[in-house]
Amino acid sequence: MADLNGKTLFITGASRGIGKAIALRAARDGANIVIAAKTAEPHPKLDGTIYTAAAEIEAAGGKALPLVVDVREEDAVADAVAQAVAAFGGIDVLVNNASAIMLTGTLQTPMKRFDLMHQVNTRGTFLCSQKCLPHLKKSANPHILNISPPLNMNPRWFANHVAYTMAKYGMSMCVLGMAEELRRDGVAVNALWPRTAIATAAVMNLLGGDATMKASRTVDIMSDAAWHILTKDSRETTGNFFIDDEVLAAAGITDLAPYAAMPGTTKFMPDFFLD
Repeated sequence: MADLNGKTLFITGASRGIGKAIALRAARDGANIVIAAKTAEPHPKLDGTIYTAAAEIEAAGGKALPLVVDVREEDAVADAVAQAVAAFGGIDVLVNNASAIMLTGTLQTPMKRFDLMHQVNTRGTFLCSQKCLPHLKKSANPHILNISPPLNMNPRWFANHVAYTMAKYGMSMCVLGMAEELRRDGVAVNALWPRTAIATAAVMNLLGGDATMKASRTVDIMSDAAWHILTKDSRETTGNFFIDDEVLAAAGITDLAPYAAMPGTTKFMPDFFLD
């Protein structure tokens, strides 16, 4: 079976949550992980920094390069990509995981937050893809994976938080366009999204606290699904909007009980954007 041994993954927002989980799963294969995230000092409400994540990655069997990166800043991203190539010789995988969220209506969304969501989600994804592409094209099995939803034009997903939906769908539109643009180059571009809420700090802080956490699955379901995508042939796996449980089912994994954040839970809170 293919694995990620020796591959270099550039993962945005990898200091915690889903990004770190994907990094740790790849590290178990012996991958090189570039942790491109903003948190260098401990946050009062959020666990983890790029340095604590690096220690966990190396303990899991990988090699880590922690870099302070704001994905809104072109020079910072370009410099991080250059450091990654200097350290590991290239880039095989880009995971666009960094994201900003604010679930508010039109009148309740300050333009500063509107700009943040679009700059991090849509622009950051485009920028990181642009800067990594020259190196991805040299890889034997290059992948871009965006943590973003399928494009669903049901108005219910716009009505309550149109600014966030627009910004998140921008990441998915990058998948739609870049997958076709880069098909001849053999660079896979896919999206991955969870069926249910995932137990992360964002869930705890924004979507209902403990009750929501108990109705969530762990980050491991996303990291395992990502692993199955990233180990596939890039020339045969592109332009897909994957859902985590469907990826695992295709790999023969149908018992999802181990992924429950609260053992024994059978009813989970659905994630956004899936009817």
